[in-house]
Parts: sequence; C-alpha cells; structure tokens
Amino acid sequence: MSRKITAAIIATSATAALLLTGCSPAEVAAENGSSADTGETTRVTLQIDGAAVPYYAPLYEAVEQGYFAEEGIEVEFTYAEGSAILQNVAAGNVQFGFPNGDSVITAKANGVDVDVVHTTYQQGIGAILFNEDTAGISSPADLAGKRIAVTDLGSPNYIQLQAILESANLTVDDAEISTIGSGAIVQALQNGEVDAIAFSRIRYYALQAAGFPAGQILSDEYLPSFGNVLVTSPALREENPEVVSGFVAALDRGLEYVIANPADSIAEVIPAYADTFSGQEDAVTNVIENVFVPDLWTSADTEANGLGYGDLERWQTAIDNQAEYGIIPESFDAADLVVEPGDL
Repeated sequence: MSRKITAAIIATSATAALLLTGCSPAEVAAENGSSADTGETTRVTLQIDGAAVPYYAPLYEAVEQGYFAEEGIEVEFTYAEGSAILQNVAAGNVQFGFPNGDSVITAKANGVDVDVVHTTYQQGIGAILFNEDTAGISSPADLAGKRIAVTDLGSPNYIQLQAILESANLTVDDAEISTIGSGAIVQALQNGEVDAIAFSRIRYYALQAAGFPAGQILSDEYLPSFGNVLVTSPALREENPEVVSGFVAALDRGLEYVIANPADSIAEVIPAYADTFSGQEDAVTNVIENVFVPDLWTSADTEANGLGYGDLERWQTAIDNQAEYGIIPESFDAADLVVEPGDL
C-alpha cells in the first residue's frame, strides 16, 4: 500500500479513533510505546496544514532516511486546515501539528493551548502577486484603485495586505477587494479578472514557469510573520519530553538532508508522497533552492542558534500586529507560546 493511501486511511480512521479515546497526547504516546532509550517505538501522528506537497520534504525525508526511527518514533501523516490542526493538538487527538504560524497565534490568543517547539519557516510565505506587464504595480502605493483578491477576509494574507497598504498610507477602502477561493484565485489572476492577489509567494515561481509575467511584493517585508511551524501540547512536553525532543531532532536532520540534496530529495518525495507533482520535479527543486533554503528554512538566527530557532522579538511583533488589526482580542507574551528547541 502506498504511503499516500496509508495517510488517507489514517486521516479518516486513526484520527477518528483518537477522538473517541479522550486520552491526553502524552497518554496516547505512552500507550503506543516508549522512547528510543528502551529500544521500542513510539507511534505519533503529525497533522500537516493543507495537503501532501513536496515542499514538506524535510518531514518526509525524516521518515525515508530513518531519522524518526533512530529516535524511536514512528510517524503517521494526516492533513487538515490550520485551525482544526491546532484544536486537535490541544485536545490530544494528534501529538504534533504543522500549521501556519499566523494560525497558531490566533488560536493561542483564543485559548487553544499549544506550544511552538520548532520555528521551521523563519519567514512568512505571503505575497502580493500581479501581472508585471499590465498591472502597473511596482510598489505598495500602486495598489490604489486596483482589483485585489484574497481567499478570505479573515485570512493571514488579508492581514498582510492591510499592512502593505498601510505602508503607503492606504487602506482596503482605497482598493477593490474581492474574495476568491484558493482553488481559483491564481487562475483569476492569470485570466485578468483581478489585478493582483494576496496569496502564497510559492506560486510566483509556478506562474513564471508557466510563462506568466508574475511580479511580487513580499508581505514579510511589511508584516513579519512565519510560515509552517511545529506545535505540540504542553501536556506532551511535560509528560513525554523525549518524544518531543526526538521529533525535533529528526526534523532537523530531515531539513539538513534536503538542504544538502534538494534535487535527489524531490525526486524521491514526489512519487512517494505527492505524485500529483509528477513531471514538476525541476520546478519544485528550483523553489526549494531559491526560496525554502535561503529564506524559509535558514536565516541569520538559525546560523547562530540552530535550525528551528524562534526569534521571540519577531514572534512578539507578529502577535502585536494581530492585536492591532483586531484579529485577536489582545496581545500576549511570545514566551508563553514559543519554546526554543534547545530548551526542550
């Protein structure tokens, strides 16, 4: 049975079974086995934001290269949207989650008790994408009067759009904002239905590869944030810390492997985990090499402190910005959310 089919089965059966147990994540981990120190295996579930895509290669390679196994951990992957992931982690339905950092802040502020134990993406992945030939956009000031689409008025991209407009003394009232679902928003840009979209910077490279003259304004330059990060529950950290530290160690090794071997890794990951990307190996490798390695997975902070390091000042800025834009009721201390890998 392929890993993709196995993951689909787990998403509908194993996670549902966990919902019925009512066990804490630490109890589930304990029942499933012990740490590598005992020579036995601990089975855990990682719920990932969105769907299986090759950009999650470090997690998949941590399985393929045996890094999780060496930590005494067996990982099953399931997929969901960010808010559901965080609810599941906090409730103990899954042991780990890999949601967008913006979603983590929103959930924490609203009483969903999770901890960030690995700031995997050092930057946010939002951007304003546009047709460089026809849109007449080269700076935030040029967004005035333009037709701009977002996926949802409560999405992180909408918050980022507001910050970009504000940098030019503009508001959303100075542009024509519409909502288009994630499955159609890129096509709307390509078809000229809108002048720009607030979406993922990853799509910039796909558009360029398809011959579309894409331009971009990176959201992170105006509103510091984070892409996907690893979260777990305080209960699992307290009661089974070796599982958490072992998971983080395996993830770091997966990152190191993909950084050192991007093309080989993508060639291995696509058929095993994300076969809908078959034939796009070169394009995906290009994105890994030009975005993920230099900007998302590594930074001056990771060079100084190791992969997964979370800059608390940057996290605090992201939290304060959500409070400023009314996404969360009030700000809170970043140290109550982010645990450095070295402190696990």
